[in-house]
Amino acid sequence: METAVAKTPEKRQVVFLTILLLLWEADSETIRYTMPEETESGYLVANLAKDLGLSVGELATRGSQIHSKGNKELLQLDTETGDLLLREKPDREVLCGVTDPCVLHFQLILENPVQFFQTDLQITDINDHAPEFPHREMLLKIPESAQPGTVFPLKAAQDSDIGSNAVQNYTVSPNLHFHVVTQSRADGRKYPELVLDRALDREEQPELTLTLTAVDGGSPPRSGTTIVRIEVVDINDNAPQFVQSLYAVQVPENSPLNALIVTVSARDLDAGMNGNVAYSLFQGGGVSQPFAIDEITGEIRLSDELDFEVNNHYSIEIAATDGGGFSGKCTVSVQVLDVNDNAPELTIRKLTIPIPENSPETVVAVFSVSDSDSGDNGRMVCSVQNDLPFVLKPTFENYYTLMTEGPLDRESRAEYNITITVTDMGTPRLTTQHTITVQVSDVNDNAPAFTQTSYTLFVQENNSPALHIGTISATDSDSGSNAHITYSLLPTHDLQLTLSSLISINADNGQLFALRALDYEALQAFEFRVGATDQGSPALSSQALVRVLVLDANDNAPFVLYPLQNASAPCTELLPRAAEPGYLVTKVVAVDRDSGQNAWLSFQLLKATEPGLFSVWAHNGEVRTSRLLSERDAPKHRLLLLVKDNGDPPRSASVTLHVLLVDGFSQPYLPLPEVARDPAQDNDDFLTLYLVIALASVSSLFLLSVLLFVGVRLCRRARAASLGACSVPEGHFPGHLVDVSGTGTLSQSYQYEVCLRGDSGTGEFKFLKPMIPNLFQDADREVKESPHCRDSFVFS
Repeated sequence: METAVAKTPEKRQVVFLTILLLLWEADSETIRYTMPEETESGYLVANLAKDLGLSVGELATRGSQIHSKGNKELLQLDTETGDLLLREKPDREVLCGVTDPCVLHFQLILENPVQFFQTDLQITDINDHAPEFPHREMLLKIPESAQPGTVFPLKAAQDSDIGSNAVQNYTVSPNLHFHVVTQSRADGRKYPELVLDRALDREEQPELTLTLTAVDGGSPPRSGTTIVRIEVVDINDNAPQFVQSLYAVQVPENSPLNALIVTVSARDLDAGMNGNVAYSLFQGGGVSQPFAIDEITGEIRLSDELDFEVNNHYSIEIAATDGGGFSGKCTVSVQVLDVNDNAPELTIRKLTIPIPENSPETVVAVFSVSDSDSGDNGRMVCSVQNDLPFVLKPTFENYYTLMTEGPLDRESRAEYNITITVTDMGTPRLTTQHTITVQVSDVNDNAPAFTQTSYTLFVQENNSPALHIGTISATDSDSGSNAHITYSLLPTHDLQLTLSSLISINADNGQLFALRALDYEALQAFEFRVGATDQGSPALSSQALVRVLVLDANDNAPFVLYPLQNASAPCTELLPRAAEPGYLVTKVVAVDRDSGQNAWLSFQLLKATEPGLFSVWAHNGEVRTSRLLSERDAPKHRLLLLVKDNGDPPRSASVTLHVLLVDGFSQPYLPLPEVARDPAQDNDDFLTLYLVIALASVSSLFLLSVLLFVGVRLCRRARAASLGACSVPEGHFPGHLVDVSGTGTLSQSYQYEVCLRGDSGTGEFKFLKPMIPNLFQDADREVKESPHCRDSFVFS
């Protein structure tokens, strides 16, 4: 019987899962309808209620809705009849374009309960569009020298329909020179090609007009036409001729670049490409000419500067070439006119730099000036700025000397930019300027200066040796060796700090390096002084303070102070079964040697014998009960807690707690939970008291009845023995075990067996030992009847 009862739920579960699977498959089926495009609105697509197996009234009562994603509302549902109607006339080309097949997806949504049904509507194509060419007329230019068999591709017609309703064939109107061939692309679309059958003759027929027709494969077929106009291009038989054979012009030498010099012109009697003339420039005599010609307009423009002193005359050969290769030539003579276009020239003969400060009337430079022009254009005037302590002194013809007016001071100004200006007297006046940079040499009168009076550097602990931790920098306003700075570590007065074993400095660039790994827990900060010394004579120096702060890294895992994990015996916490929810079982105490967020600890319960019975507070490590304890809870519990810091990456430690549930734990020694007492709990306590009293009364009455019954049996047995016969008690006692569980104060169940034998003159009342609760499984076995005992009772 037990086996049969156990299998029944399993069969029900299998049947239930099978039914769910079938319902899911039924809901996942898609209903598809097909209809041609351009169907009139109001068309009955189908009776959706009938197809879905729903009653007509069910669509209205369940609030049915037709929903389409991204599509126009083409369908409407009559909830009274269940008919699916066409709201408006569909156009396949608008809805799907070239996509084939054209399938629109709709969903039917029902409420109470919510159900979804997928519905697809396939729109089939009809031949409702005729082929259309992109242009009403196409123009082809074909030279009369084209050979028969030459193929000329034409633009294809467009048809919005698809499949067999698209363009299938091309034809051309009857003529003597051409026929059309229909070709297919890789995607199946058709396009036309025009094939020359007979040579063309421009003199006989300069132009042809053909009608190209595109026919689709619909029933009935539709067609579209376009006009193909063919122009016969002439053969080149005439050379270009210039209007003038010689062009003479005069140009000033200061003409700007791209200035127009002259425009030449040539004509060609041919038509088309043979009549198009292109102009080009011939370079004659191996001399580069500063001119350029526009090959279309014939404009000759200046491409480089002219110089009368270099070349005052140019002769240019111009060629005009048509599309067939014939050409004609002419000559352009250019005369260059002289103007004042040469600026004065300045040449430095001697230059003395740098100039030592405090030196009076020192010669800075000696230079000469010249101008290749003549007359007033060749006369020059020299000058320098008036706000500088320098003067110009003429020596002999076109030579000048630049000198200082007095001693110079480098500390007030270390460099001077002197601009020498030379201007001629021509029209317009031309000017030449030359700038001389004069540097004043220095003496060592400035000590190095650090960019900061103190530096603060941050170093992460556990750094790698020889790590670059920062750079100090100093500047010296002097120059040369007086400004060359050497950095050094200055001796420290801290006897506990060995600076040479911690820090080194690069004497050239001031880079500081940590020589060994630093430990934040051992050394959190230290400071020292650095010096900067120049290379002057005498040498000058300065000092700066460097403070190094060691940053903490998460290199220490949390350490559990309580409970101790290295003790020989595990720590066991006692928990009374009467504990309320939120009862404080214990508190885990842990520390972390790190600082900051690396030392922020959080607590987490990883594993428990009974999940949900205990909880741990994440921030203080307090382990508390989450619910009331029951008799079914195990007496011993093992809790595994994780203590984790907030470092990156985080470190953690685990701690194991053993909790023992106890009964009768003295209430004065139980810490009262800090929770408000519920008034309903008082009522439960009174109810428990009443139940205990009732159970005690019933038990007393029951024991008294048993004693009376035994006494009566004994009396009857004694009477039967005096008569020499044994009487059998009337009635039948149940032969199975009766288990009565109460809510009294007893924590264990007891089993008693009463044995009444009719084969002796004495009665026997046998009490069995109490049975431990974890051995109750033996009570489930069938109790065999003793040969000496006719009936048995079990009390608990």
